Amino acid sequence: MVNLKSLAKDTAIYGLSSIVGRFLNYLLVPLYTHYMPKESGDYGISTNIYAYTALILVLLTFGMETTLFRFANDERTKPDTVFTTAFATVGALTALFLLLVFGFITPVSSALGYAGHPEYLTMMAVVVALDALQALPFCYLRFQKRAVRFASLKLLFIVLNIGLNLLYFVWLGKTTVFYVFFINLLCTAFITLFFIPDLFRVSWHFDGRLLVQMLGYSWPILVLGIAGILNQVADKILFPLVYPDEAEANVQLGVYGGCVKIAMIMAMITQAFRYAYEPIVFAKNKDADKTEYYASAMKYFLIFTLLAFLCVVGWMPLLQYIIGEDYREGLGVVPIVMVAEIMMGVYFNLSFWYKLIDRTIYGAWFSLAGCAVLFLVNVLFIPKYGYWACAWGGVAGYGTAMVLSYVVGQRMNPIPYPMKDIGVYVLAASCAFGAMCLVGNHVSEWGALAFNTLLIVLFLALIVRRDLPLGSLPVIGKKFKKR
Repeated sequence: MVNLKSLAKDTAIYGLSSIVGRFLNYLLVPLYTHYMPKESGDYGISTNIYAYTALILVLLTFGMETTLFRFANDERTKPDTVFTTAFATVGALTALFLLLVFGFITPVSSALGYAGHPEYLTMMAVVVALDALQALPFCYLRFQKRAVRFASLKLLFIVLNIGLNLLYFVWLGKTTVFYVFFINLLCTAFITLFFIPDLFRVSWHFDGRLLVQMLGYSWPILVLGIAGILNQVADKILFPLVYPDEAEANVQLGVYGGCVKIAMIMAMITQAFRYAYEPIVFAKNKDADKTEYYASAMKYFLIFTLLAFLCVVGWMPLLQYIIGEDYREGLGVVPIVMVAEIMMGVYFNLSFWYKLIDRTIYGAWFSLAGCAVLFLVNVLFIPKYGYWACAWGGVAGYGTAMVLSYVVGQRMNPIPYPMKDIGVYVLAASCAFGAMCLVGNHVSEWGALAFNTLLIVLFLALIVRRDLPLGSLPVIGKKFKKR
């Protein structure tokens, strides 16, 4: 229970930076979708280029974030040596990447469909390079349990980003996608400066032998990361390439990209949980009760992601105003994308069985299988069904990886997940969602909100009755203990 409390505390801190930060970023969605009309395709361009940068970031970090936790927790190595060796490696890859981009910017921009705007790609190349350089210092803050500094820097970036967007879009009238990328570059460069003092505080030592071991551990994670990020962004990369109407492709991608922002509450929760869970789980590997801990963590993760799912779907009549009116035609994909995100979170939880026994190659195969399914669905069905194929492709891809990881994991390194309890919550959430859909078609907007809120409260009551340890909560828990 002590470790679960630590997990809950750290998740709350990381969640503050992630969820509050993403919420503040939501303020940019109505800004962009209001000032960048759907017909301009600018929001679709932003969605497409950010998908490429997410993929490149995985390549540049080379799986070194998870690798840092694995080797920094090894009693035979010094954490500073692990960090500096990993940082030097990522730094070298980043320098090579920038040389290639600036050396071949003309053919690259032409190949990606941005021959008239190579500046979009040069700016975002620098952004992703700086993000890669920040990744390991942020990771080291998590290893050192410096959650407050981590959260502060993340929130500073968000506040600065929003402030500059309001300045440029509202007051200065600079409303093209160029300024979206330019502002990101300014903010990312500013945050990078805060890590310079930290780099001088560590004891620098590059260990070549250690690097060989780390690369042996990290390359399957790199493959896993590539497949994993492709599961998230391949649809946004493929859409302009396979959609039959080239002129309309960025318009439709903008609609999909705007609606997906509402579904990203799942990504926030998963990311916050990961930031807190990853350092703890490697340290917990030495304890005798580790399997029970992993099983409990999975259950609580699913409980609260299902609750979040119902909240987003149930309060959609209000949340729809996050995006501009022209973009709301795609709101039907939101529940589908959220289901895919839940599956991704479950897959992340399941992934530790092969990370802890140093068999990360399994993760690579599972993710590649999921990625292949996602690619197949997108390529076959985007021409006919548009962005609906993107949403269902995510479910198919994550679902494949999740099932494979569970089946193989229970044979290789079994963990007693409470499947009966999990099944109860999945069934309850499914019934609630079905009722929301049925009733919502026959009542007013406010009537739907009232009915949906009642169902959410009933689901929350189910959680409290079955699994929420109220006695362990601060302040409230003391009252329950007295009873």
